[in-house]
Amino acid sequence: MRKFLVILDDSRECLNAMRFAAMRAARTGGGVQILSVIPPEEYQHWIGVADLMRAEARERIEVHFEVFAKWMRERQGIAPELVIREGEPVAEILAQIQSDPEVGVLVLGASPEKSGPGPLVTQLSRQSGSLPCPITIVPGDMSKERLQAIT
Repeated sequence: MRKFLVILDDSRECLNAMRFAAMRAARTGGGVQILSVIPPEEYQHWIGVADLMRAEARERIEVHFEVFAKWMRERQGIAPELVIREGEPVAEILAQIQSDPEVGVLVLGASPEKSGPGPLVTQLSRQSGSLPCPITIVPGDMSKERLQAIT
């Protein structure tokens, strides 16, 4: 089964990427894999409490994931899979794509801000010619109605 890999982070545009991935998967018989990456600096400041910080970060991610998963199950009939990795976000995204041959499309949300689409979109777009799958970039300010119309 082809999976749509979507990135779960704290950005506003993440919501539209989630919606797009779930709607496309539902319409094409695919699946959704949600990847969240814990950056190394998030838990390296205090070596003695690193395990506790790691556990708290994972708990926060799982709660955030469950909000999206509930919507995907109830509205789209999709049961998403959560993957949590630790490291540099771009490197971990690429590693996840390489490790799962069922990932067919990487879905990223683009920030509508004038400062640019965001660091993940910028960095991964530069590497798009050598990725093993296509990237779909979803505008962060696209309406739910427009997303439904194009998926």
